[in-house]
Amino acid sequence: MRTFSTIAVVAVSLGLSCPVASHAQPAKASLRVIRLSPALNKLIAPGVEPQVVSGGYIFTEGPMWRDGRLWFSDEEGDEVHAVTPDGKDTVLINFKHGPYALPDGHKTGPNAMASDKNGTVVMCEQYARAVVKLVGKPPNLKPVLFFDKYHGKRLNSPNDLVFLPDGSFFFTDPPYGLKGGDHSPLKQIPFNGVYHYKNGKLTAIIKNLTLPNGIALSPDNKTLYVNNSGPAERVIAYPLHKNGTVGPPHDIIDFTGKEGPGIPDGMKIDSRGNIWTTGPGGIRVITPQGKVLGLIVLPQVAANLAWGGNGTTLYIMDTSHVYRIRTLVKGYLPVFRR
Repeated sequence: MRTFSTIAVVAVSLGLSCPVASHAQPAKASLRVIRLSPALNKLIAPGVEPQVVSGGYIFTEGPMWRDGRLWFSDEEGDEVHAVTPDGKDTVLINFKHGPYALPDGHKTGPNAMASDKNGTVVMCEQYARAVVKLVGKPPNLKPVLFFDKYHGKRLNSPNDLVFLPDGSFFFTDPPYGLKGGDHSPLKQIPFNGVYHYKNGKLTAIIKNLTLPNGIALSPDNKTLYVNNSGPAERVIAYPLHKNGTVGPPHDIIDFTGKEGPGIPDGMKIDSRGNIWTTGPGGIRVITPQGKVLGLIVLPQVAANLAWGGNGTTLYIMDTSHVYRIRTLVKGYLPVFRR
């Protein structure tokens, strides 16, 4: 277990802040890499900094590389976008208006996306409290309900997901989409779970986390990582059994709450097993043993990240903008990536 007194000092000395979302280009000085260990130079070359790809969103989430573009959700803008490496943006689905808008006018809240073994995109909907499939191809994508219940009770608000090579997947279900969270009268499931879906069966494999959020797998698929967003902010590792259940967990890192704005939200793993996770103050790069190698600082709160291209371009979702940074290490790419 590790805490972040060192990074807290660095964050304070740099004056990390959380500006209001803006369509304007962020100040270049606010985009930087803090190198806390020489080992980071083997993952991000010296002198390399994040670059802006596109902007003007309300709250970016759920990135996924697909067919030469980065697909991602504007969760609060209620849209799914695709952006090319040179910044050309296309709206793939608009949930605010048209046939896919909720009849009561509420937001759908598209979030994490991943391709299944047939190439179909599976997506979490935070406010619609469902897991859906995006059927068809752009520009004719159609969301179709996959499931929205566990033992007959409505899910809280599906958030993030990751696939195993056997075609099954895990997803987190915090109460972020419910007004009042755990105290919402609409909450039907008494816990905030991590689930395993396989062959039509949904199993709650973790029930004791307060706010399960980002989720990822180690390259050997023997460890399941889950971010808990609060009140104890931490990255947790679970030994993964072949039947989809997990063993006793251990904390990779704890956050002190003083490192800066943001929470442990989305995360991805590189091909060497290092953990790249959002957190207070920016993106942490952490070894599987819990050593922090560095911090990618952005102007706003980072929500999620994903490798694109040939696996050495990391895309980061920073509230209203999409950024990219070149890496020397390849990401551990999704098993059914297209």
